[in-house]
Amino acid sequence: MTSTLVRPASVKHAAPRTRKRGDGRLALVFLAPVLIGFGVFYLYPAVRGAWFSMTDWNMLSEPEFVGLDNYERLVADPLFWNAMKVTGFYVVMTVAVQVGLGLLLAALLHRLTRSLVVRTLLVVPWLVPGVTTALLWMWLLDANLGFVNHLLVGVGLQNQGFLTSPDLALPSISLINSWSGTGYTALLLYAGMLLIPKQIYEASAIDGAGELRLFFKVTLPLLRPILAFVLVISLISAVQLFDTVAVATKPGGGPVNATRVIYFYIYQRAFTNFQMGYASAMALTLVLVLGVLTFVQLRLLRASTSDLS
Repeated sequence: MTSTLVRPASVKHAAPRTRKRGDGRLALVFLAPVLIGFGVFYLYPAVRGAWFSMTDWNMLSEPEFVGLDNYERLVADPLFWNAMKVTGFYVVMTVAVQVGLGLLLAALLHRLTRSLVVRTLLVVPWLVPGVTTALLWMWLLDANLGFVNHLLVGVGLQNQGFLTSPDLALPSISLINSWSGTGYTALLLYAGMLLIPKQIYEASAIDGAGELRLFFKVTLPLLRPILAFVLVISLISAVQLFDTVAVATKPGGGPVNATRVIYFYIYQRAFTNFQMGYASAMALTLVLVLGVLTFVQLRLLRASTSDLS
C-alpha cells in the first residue's frame, strides 16, 4: 500500500508594505537650481524694476517715491514715442525678411538637400557676436572706403551713406541683423518641416500637387505651431536691438534719431542721463507691450493646436 505524501501548500508571506514616496520632493530638488536662478536673475530684478519705476532714483542718491509721475512723463515724451515708432518699423522689416527668407531656405533644404555642411554654413553668421557683425558691416558700408560703395561706383552709381543717411540707416541696420539671424530662423523652420510625415507629401504628389501647392497647402498649415514660435522669438529678439545701433551709428541712435530704438533710448536715460527711475518705467511699459503682442500672435496663429494631431 503506497502512501502519497502531500506537501503542505507554501505559505505566501505578504511583502512588507512600503510607503510610496511622492515625486514632488524629488522634482523640487531637480528644479531648485532653475527656480533659484529664475528668482535671483529674473524675478527679483523685475520686482525691483517695478519699484524703481515709481521713484526718482538717479543711482547717486536714495530713491524717493513719486508714484506714477514717470509714467505720466512717459506719455508726454516725444522721444519715447519716436523710439517706439522706430522700433516698430525695424521689427516689421526684420521679422518679415528673416521669416520670409527663413521659410524659403528651410523649404529648399527640406525638398532639395539635407546636407550637414549647408546647415552649418547657415548658422555661422548667427554665431558671430553682434558687436563683431556691426563692426564688419560698418566697414563694408562705409561711404568712402567701404567695399559695397566701391562696387556701386564701379557700376556707375553714386556713393551711399548707408549708416549716415536718415532714410537708409534703419533699413541698413535691419538688413545687417537679418543677414545674421536668417540662418538660425531657417534651421528652426527646417526642424519643424522634418516633423511633417512624408506620407502626406507622397499622397499630395500622387494627387498632382506641385511644389508650390505642396508648400502653401501642406507645409505652411502643418508648420503653424513652429511658425508661431519663430515669430514670437523673432519679435522679442528684434525689439532687443542695441549692439548694432551702438556700434554702427555715430553718434548712437543717429542720424537725427533715425535709429534710436527703444532699448537704446532706455540705456541712454539710465546710464547717460542717470534717470534710472524713468528708464525703469519705460522698460516695464515695453514688457507689457511685448506681452500683449505675444499673446495676440499666439492666439491668432492658434499655436497650441496642430493639424498633425
